[in-house]
Amino acid sequence: MQFGDYRVEVVPDTEFRLDGGAMFGVVPRTLWSRLCEPDEQNRVRLNMNCLFVEAGGERVLIETGIGDKWSEKQADLYGISRYRSLSESLKAITGRSAEEITIVVNTHLHFDHAGGNTTLDDEGRAVPAFPNARYFVSSKEYEHAESPHERDRASYMPENWRPLQESGQLELKTDEYEVLPGLRMETITGHSRTMQCLRLERGGRTLFGFADLVPTRAHVPLAWIMGYDLYPVETLEAKKRLLPQAARENWLCLFYHDAEMPLCRITEENGKLRAVGFGNEQNGFIPGE
Repeated sequence: MQFGDYRVEVVPDTEFRLDGGAMFGVVPRTLWSRLCEPDEQNRVRLNMNCLFVEAGGERVLIETGIGDKWSEKQADLYGISRYRSLSESLKAITGRSAEEITIVVNTHLHFDHAGGNTTLDDEGRAVPAFPNARYFVSSKEYEHAESPHERDRASYMPENWRPLQESGQLELKTDEYEVLPGLRMETITGHSRTMQCLRLERGGRTLFGFADLVPTRAHVPLAWIMGYDLYPVETLEAKKRLLPQAARENWLCLFYHDAEMPLCRITEENGKLRAVGFGNEQNGFIPGE
């Protein structure tokens, strides 16, 4: 698909499941279960929607999903239902191989965003999954990953970034930086102090990736905030600032964990915000071949 003069594609990794109560925090199950039906273990169905951007000779992949370094027991715990690898999905959707990716960007280093940074070689060692890419992450997120908070320690797995240091591919960035002209990463407090969101502006249009700030369409209502967030009040303030702007300016919004409709517009009706589908032409997308 074309977004202005850039090619953009959503590359889903694989479906997985997390506890519905944790995903929706203080929202009662009687409300969230109407939108996200839980399984017998109270888990809701999610995905990981990575973003491929191609322009000016660069082929960028933002996020790498959950990866394939999981034991059978771990895969069962998270309900991982993989039928093809991220690299296979990348090739099928974009026509590009993992070897052709030139830049990988992580909004943060939680295992469901950076797990696909590395893969296991024939000897069982974690090695870069994108051997010719530079890997970008903010320096503050890297520092947090190396000394995590007690509440999110389990989400950080060093095998997802330390092999990149060893190979010389990891590049630490500032709180806000430009990946390509018009493609910026910006740190927004809420899920953590150091998570970043993506903003792509081309041809007078905006695509905004909310990462874990607004992980699915169901999290668009302002008070619907994950129990995983370290700073939920700051999440609320960021949502109050960004979502009405998205509605006013007709942003195309990427919800990283939405299993069914990761790309949406935001509308505001009678003071209530909601995510809706979008028409290709009115949002500036032209379907590719």
